[in-house]
Amino acid sequence: MGRGFFGGEGFIMQKMEGDGMAFMHAGGTVIERELDLGEVLHIDTGCLVGFTRDVDYDIEMIKGVRNMIFGGEGVYYARLQGPGKVWIQSLPFSRLADRVLRSSKNYGRGSGKGEGSVLGGLGDLLDGDNW
Repeated sequence: MGRGFFGGEGFIMQKMEGDGMAFMHAGGTVIERELDLGEVLHIDTGCLVGFTRDVDYDIEMIKGVRNMIFGGEGVYYARLQGPGKVWIQSLPFSRLADRVLRSSKNYGRGSGKGEGSVLGGLGDLLDGDNW
């Protein structure tokens, strides 16, 4: 129950078994990591894509008040202990959506951000649409 309530992503763990090919959706770069027997990996809960059946999965509270307040990733992280394979994503959907939303608030005329341009705001003045 603790994994679902405090895991950061809710109750969306699914078990896959059998022969054949499985497809999983992930964002950003996906890293496959082989954990040795007893090796422990701590990651943000939203970055976990999947793991093999021999990996021991649990969640732990982040230690230290400074880490909880200023860490930016929440109060809990996933603890994975080998042996087995783990797949990690660099950009979970929740972070991608947050970035798109923040970017859309700054998009449009008069934002002054000039993202993507070496000229910055000067490029907005010279693009011809404001004349």
